[in-house]
Amino acid sequence: MGGSGTGKTHSATALGLALGRAGQRVRFATAAGLVTQLEKAQQEHRLDRMRTTLDRLDMLIVDERGYLSFSRAGAELLFQVFADRYERRSLLVTSNLPFGEWGQVFQGERMTAALLDRRTHQCDIFEMSGESYRFRESMKAKAGKNPKKGK
Repeated sequence: MGGSGTGKTHSATALGLALGRAGQRVRFATAAGLVTQLEKAQQEHRLDRMRTTLDRLDMLIVDERGYLSFSRAGAELLFQVFADRYERRSLLVTSNLPFGEWGQVFQGERMTAALLDRRTHQCDIFEMSGESYRFRESMKAKAGKNPKKGK
């Protein structure tokens, strides 16, 4: 969890690559992309097959949970994937929202409470804080291009 540019995606990607190199089955998806795929699978009557495929993964990494809200149906599908993995398979979720604001995306206090109950049980939470890496680097680059006056 943490603000934009604090290293959440970078850390999640690095962990996923390390697990993949160690022979683990890993999939990386943005939350919005995964919801879109789940909704399409449901429309095409292949949702069970997709959920079975996801269930075979050793680690599912869901990035950018919190940047976009979903339809109620999309939120329910994502909830089901998260719930399916509870105490059975690894799930890594990155988010820019504190837990108290997850109800905005999952559109309902009950579903959010149930999800958080599962997600926070037997898990590690990393809070990424600090200034945005991208912002800091752009400020450095900008400073390097503007010569000081009076030289």
